[in-house]
Amino acid sequence: MTHTYGANVRWASPAADGTRSYVAYSRDHTIGAAGKPDILASSDPSFRGNAARYNPEELLVASLSSCHMLWYLHLCAVNGITVVNYSDNASGKMEESGGAGQFVSVDLRPVVTILEDAQRTRALRLHHDAHQMCFIARSVNFPVTVRATIE
Repeated sequence: MTHTYGANVRWASPAADGTRSYVAYSRDHTIGAAGKPDILASSDPSFRGNAARYNPEELLVASLSSCHMLWYLHLCAVNGITVVNYSDNASGKMEESGGAGQFVSVDLRPVVTILEDAQRTRALRLHHDAHQMCFIARSVNFPVTVRATIE
């Protein structure tokens, strides 16, 4: 089965000068999808972006974290483990060289609260399965590590 996803990215110069000057044009843009609220985005402040908006690098890390969480919750539900809280302070590392950059790793650190303490070992193992199922993690060419904690 094939799934297709769409998004639109919109940018317009607030001044008539557009991109005449590398240092002067705005990196602010909007990301949207049909029927959903817009995401206000920019480039990373290191690349002359707006720190008050999401940047593509943060959104990539968030996509990996979100995909892992959704698979994990699914696997817990079908394996009889009741999760009552889930949080993740994920981080990614990107290296720049010669003006280009690429991610070299992402580290997920989910902290999960479950109701049944007797299920702790199984709940921890399901993170491995979730990682194997995550569409986004399976699509990237850098390591994604999962350092989970079960409470």
